[in-house]
Amino acid sequence: MENHKPIKNYQDFVNALLVAGFSLGGGNSEGIFSLIPWSWNEEPPYETPVRWHTGDAETDPWEWRIRVLAEHNDISYAKVFFKKSGYITRDWISHFVAARRGNTQFEDQYADGLLSHSAKRIYDVIQAHEVLPLHAIKQLAGFGKEEKSRFDSALVDLQMKLFLTMCGRQQKISRQGEEYGWSSTVFCTTENFWGQDVFEKAARLDQTTAIAEITEQVLRLNPAAEQKKILKFIKG
Repeated sequence: MENHKPIKNYQDFVNALLVAGFSLGGGNSEGIFSLIPWSWNEEPPYETPVRWHTGDAETDPWEWRIRVLAEHNDISYAKVFFKKSGYITRDWISHFVAARRGNTQFEDQYADGLLSHSAKRIYDVIQAHEVLPLHAIKQLAGFGKEEKSRFDSALVDLQMKLFLTMCGRQQKISRQGEEYGWSSTVFCTTENFWGQDVFEKAARLDQTTAIAEITEQVLRLNPAAEQKKILKFIKG
């Protein structure tokens, strides 16, 4: 994957992602791997029409994160690496589940004090409704404005531990049934997004094997990646 083909459009990105198996969402400040190694405020390191925040579905990486969720059932996007956005494909998600969750369920980690009460409020309401936009999660789980930082932290924690993932976007609906305002990110449980087979495969993988195989793939993608950073990337 070193010296991979330059990304010049959405399809280039998807094709390369399915080969790589995972990627940071944008920029590679952590020194692991990103198919788009430059951030929104940086110039690309090679000639390409790809630019952040243009609104062009073919050449804007910001649009791709939602587009892959709409068009693919084998790619996820969420805050999964270093509390930042990233992509994981179906070929590798079981490895990350085995590395981070093992065979535990939400209730197990909550009972062990590994997840907060705020996380439980969020998870319970999403599990009850299956799919919910961000604004509805806050409302239904009863989060007030004074709890913003607690809500944001718990939501990221649930994504990092692979209990929740993004699954699209949705606009707010007025009482008159009309759409208004900015689109809101939609969330669902990872079980809802991926299906049970992913978790059955994860249950057959021991953590040591999962970590070793992801490490091997990271080093294929970036031989210069540091071991300490790789472990943090894998284990969350």
